[in-house]
Amino acid sequence: MRPTMLIRRKLALTTCALALALPLTSCGFDYATDRPYTPAAGANERSAEVDVLGAAVVASRDGAGTFIAGLANNSATDAISLTSLTAEDGQLDVELDPREIAPLGYENLSEKGNGVAVTGDFAAGDYLALRLEFDNGESVRIDVPVVRECGDFEGFDTASEGGVDEPYDCGLPEPVRQFGPDNEGYVGDELVDEGGAESEPESTE
Repeated sequence: MRPTMLIRRKLALTTCALALALPLTSCGFDYATDRPYTPAAGANERSAEVDVLGAAVVASRDGAGTFIAGLANNSATDAISLTSLTAEDGQLDVELDPREIAPLGYENLSEKGNGVAVTGDFAAGDYLALRLEFDNGESVRIDVPVVRECGDFEGFDTASEGGVDEPYDCGLPEPVRQFGPDNEGYVGDELVDEGGAESEPESTE
């Protein structure tokens, strides 16, 4: 493949990544993006041959959700398959069929029915330390947010249907957890509002 073609593809992927905060209908590829996808709330990891873009776990209730992401294969010659998705602490059950990404191809796990079902001890506002392994021998670690199946993420969770817990109320603010200065751990276990400030306790007077 000519260098100019590789440059054009890199620019196209960069343009898509920069535009992720907007509902997408097309990024100039042949795969379907016919539903809103807002992975600006998700995480990116580009340290391996396959870029992981906009990764998130979409959940409609506690304890179960659907892993979504865009997987971009940067190899011009080899197809690469995602073969494993695990939690660093091991406390996650995953239903994953290998997903092959064609050379210079893109696998859109945000398409309905194409996400990866995950269950475990988590809730909206948490971050999950996940590891993705590929059949070329590479693996990547990524901290993935758990987001509610609300707004732009509505309809993305196919794993939580019929669960025993009550579904999330999309009328409430999105819960987030506060990180420390090094961004490597939670400060306590207090939920904070969307502005990042800890909620003030109600007065008992």
